Amino acid sequence: MKDNCILTAESVTEGHPDKLCDAIADSVLDACLKYDPAARVACEVMATAGKIIVAGEITAAELPDIPAIVCRTVRETGYGSDYEVEVITHDQSGDIAGAVAQDAQMGAGDQGIMYGYACRETAELLPLPVVLAHRLTLLLTNARKTGTILGLWPDGKAQVSVEYREGKPCRIAAVVVSCQHDEDKDLDGLRREIIQRIIVPGLRELPPDPKTEVFVNPSGRFVLGGFEADTGLTGRKLMADTYGGLAPHGGGALSGKDGSKVDRSGAYMARYIAKNIVAAGLAERCTVSLAYAIGRAEPVAVDIDAHQSGKYPEAVLEQAVRAVFDLTPAGMISALGLDRPIFARFCNYGHFTHQDAPWERTDRAAVLADICRDGTA
Repeated sequence: MKDNCILTAESVTEGHPDKLCDAIADSVLDACLKYDPAARVACEVMATAGKIIVAGEITAAELPDIPAIVCRTVRETGYGSDYEVEVITHDQSGDIAGAVAQDAQMGAGDQGIMYGYACRETAELLPLPVVLAHRLTLLLTNARKTGTILGLWPDGKAQVSVEYREGKPCRIAAVVVSCQHDEDKDLDGLRREIIQRIIVPGLRELPPDPKTEVFVNPSGRFVLGGFEADTGLTGRKLMADTYGGLAPHGGGALSGKDGSKVDRSGAYMARYIAKNIVAAGLAERCTVSLAYAIGRAEPVAVDIDAHQSGKYPEAVLEQAVRAVFDLTPAGMISALGLDRPIFARFCNYGHFTHQDAPWERTDRAAVLADICRDGTA
């Protein structure tokens, strides 16, 4: 990180069309895992005006009622029922299934590089812009559901730019909130409500100052929203799902994939490792990268980058990580409980902001610290 810079992160509400698609995909995954923990699921969703399409590869002991899942998820998100549902699914490719099953430990379901990141800026061990952006969108959704702000609809976004000096967050440079609203909503009144009820409480740790640029619905009216206004796709909010673009990303989407897909399990494990390293006091900031080859159980590469903030050499940290964590797909699924129907509840407002998620635990911090100190890796 540069000593003096402005870093920005974005978040979207659960009613954003892309996140609605993610929620549908993860709800389908959860329904498959509920009856078959070994289900293989790669579910993709597209939502556009008047139609929602669910497609992908699903091999499960019991195929769920996907149209019912779509309708329930859309309704719970806050939208109406004026759309058609089309489902196009088939079994997982035999070639992929064979590659995954050929190793006694379970081979990776794909190749790829996954990154995890943690830092000491916040209690969540995430960069401050990421935490603040997600807090704003969650507050926006809560204000809609509770009626704290009348006339809101489900679609919305937030963006927070934080100024850093000597590597530390010092002020809010800009904040942007865009929210869908009733046609007759007064825009000046909406702006006042958003500032008072969303921005002020959401940015309480680092309040805006007189020079902070504050934008509420900068384009003006935002009446038509959701998938009636903008086609939604699974996996199109990768930065909002992870680290806001403030840490590397391998490009693989998370939602709709079971744990054999290392795009998901590897990303969660990399975050779990990085968070435990930082929680143990072994580094102020840490990036973990895991690389896999399809059909192979062990990662082909493990890299730990402490960004010159490590208490021990990175080679020592890597040895400790390999000693403490089982990095095979089966090991990651077991350690993080990724064969359980838990995914839909964590797919909104960042996958790494939910402190009750298994990959957010810091239960391996002490053993990592002991191994590094004793040199027993």
